[in-house]
Amino acid sequence: MTVLDMSQVALRELNSTLQAAAKDRKNEAFDITNPRGSHAVAVGLDGPLNVTIKGSTGYYCAGMNKEATVTVEGSTGPGVAENMMSGVVTIEGDASQYAGATGRGGLLNIKGNASSRCGISMKGIDIVVHGNIGHMSAFMAQRGNLVVLGDAGDALGDSLYEARLFVRGKVKSLGADCIEKEMRPEHLEFLKDILEKTGADAKPEEFKRYGSARKLYNFNIDHADEY
Repeated sequence: MTVLDMSQVALRELNSTLQAAAKDRKNEAFDITNPRGSHAVAVGLDGPLNVTIKGSTGYYCAGMNKEATVTVEGSTGPGVAENMMSGVVTIEGDASQYAGATGRGGLLNIKGNASSRCGISMKGIDIVVHGNIGHMSAFMAQRGNLVVLGDAGDALGDSLYEARLFVRGKVKSLGADCIEKEMRPEHLEFLKDILEKTGADAKPEEFKRYGSARKLYNFNIDHADEY
């Protein structure tokens, strides 16, 4: 275990150290202490690495993650795990807006709440939020899964493509072209697996599934008011 103290180590040096270790592919473990809300901590990790951040961070924590396991023992600012490719990012506290934005793979596990635009333009990532999510979540989401144990705010799934949304609580409103869909056996099996993987206290049968009505893929004059 290597400890990097951000009261002693500059952000650029810290990220360079982590990125070099990730490229060595030795699956080393790092503890980052005194993050003090710093931005862009543990970004661009391109290899197997185990990083634990002992406190809260600012924006873009664990951005562009690939293969690494990053755990934040606190909350995060906007854009956590932005453009994530693979690996696992776990937030023990809350996440600010656009968590997991444009994520292409891997798992983002948020133990608290997430703010607005969670999963915006997601492209294959799996996001599990144990609490609630804010408005415009999964806006223009293309692929992947968003699983919410709590409630969802306004305009869930607005302009959605083929991502799958699972919500256990109440949905304040659905966005354009987002509808409730049938929960089939394969969806229940997926939920069972990911809920166990993330330590979520919920049953698959408690969720509703939402997806695209597929009316906005091509312009149709009959749906002009929805564009």
